Amino acid sequence: MSSSNRLLVKNAQQVVLICSGGQKYLTGHELQSLSVIENGSVVIGGDGLIKAVGPAETIAARFSEATFDKVIDASGMCVLPGLVDAHTHPVWAGDRVHEFAMKLAGASYMDVHRAGGGIHFTVEHTRAAAASDLLTSLKSRLVRMQRAGTTLVECKSGYGLELHAELKMLQVIEEAGRSLPINISSTFCGAHAVPRGKTEAEATEDVLQVQLPLLKEQMSAGNLKVDNIDVFCERGVFDVASTRSILRAGKDMGLNINFHGDELHPMNAAQLGAELGALAVSHLEEVSDEGIAAMAEAKTAAVLLPTTAYILRLPQPRARDMLEAGVIVALGSDFNPNAYCCSMPIVMHLACVNMKMSMTEALAAATINAAYALGRSHTHGSLEVDKHGDLLLLNATRWEHLIYQLGGHQELVRYVVVKGNVVYDNDKTLDL
Repeated sequence: MSSSNRLLVKNAQQVVLICSGGQKYLTGHELQSLSVIENGSVVIGGDGLIKAVGPAETIAARFSEATFDKVIDASGMCVLPGLVDAHTHPVWAGDRVHEFAMKLAGASYMDVHRAGGGIHFTVEHTRAAAASDLLTSLKSRLVRMQRAGTTLVECKSGYGLELHAELKMLQVIEEAGRSLPINISSTFCGAHAVPRGKTEAEATEDVLQVQLPLLKEQMSAGNLKVDNIDVFCERGVFDVASTRSILRAGKDMGLNINFHGDELHPMNAAQLGAELGALAVSHLEEVSDEGIAAMAEAKTAAVLLPTTAYILRLPQPRARDMLEAGVIVALGSDFNPNAYCCSMPIVMHLACVNMKMSMTEALAAATINAAYALGRSHTHGSLEVDKHGDLLLLNATRWEHLIYQLGGHQELVRYVVVKGNVVYDNDKTLDL
């Protein structure tokens, strides 16, 4: 054995693989029981990829001559794949804490929007902010997510709504990805709202004729790596025709389609996503039966956001109906100034309580299925050989504690590992 192994995690009470047959996602009955090894170990090689995972005795015998840069004795702990957050808006200036009071007093999302708040408030502040300030706040938010167990996160632009501010946001996401260990999937969301003073047709034209061509130029020159295209398809924002033209143009540039649909009004966005071969559609609080069937057929993931429905007191997304129809259900935090949540464990808890998902469904939705929604399930989302060595070690003897203990992740998460490197060591042992 070569001495290039980076990490051995040994003797864990449970190693939760999620799946072990190379599945790209899990649906239906596959979600009833996840693949778990009792008393297991994991080996991560010098390249940061998983070399072996299995019963502790088997691994000990196979690697008896091997050396490791680091060994963690995980006796009494659980090992899980790093969590995947499939939908966030983490680059912005100007929080909206004052709007929370308005919402609690009964103002709807669109009431706040019309009063000059909502996305427009954040756009004004984000346009005015220096890139260095946006980078500082983004990095601190990503580190918070990482401490709660997230090792792969989708990050959207969308608070610029014009070329230079959108590019500034995408460059900030790029820079954060270079300087932090967390994995990032970057999304261009220039069609997040219709900018003040423009019509929907003008805003659509600006995205198609100005923003996307320059983004393509930046990507071709190797200055930016962008993975996905997003549009807020909603009444009073971008209608189905505008959404279709922007998403098609993004797909032609090689971007994955991953967009906001059927949130506040039924728009047939799910059907549109299925028709365009979208990788994912997010929100779906108002999805129709036809939309659910179309997504199941097209293998378009549903990224459900329990925090949004909770904070805005919207009807919950119909997770059970989607699961029963065979839709690939994923989860995201929707971290943004309207839904300020960095914790996928809290998101999973809300998904179980409010959307009636089981704990195994929620964990799969926050790992392998969320990775699928980002086009990354071949490298992330489960503990399988040759995938990234991204792990979470819990100070608990059963993995379910991560979901069961609402807000308990701060005490439960002992280590977060990315590509075999410990990026967070939460040593809370106190000398009492």
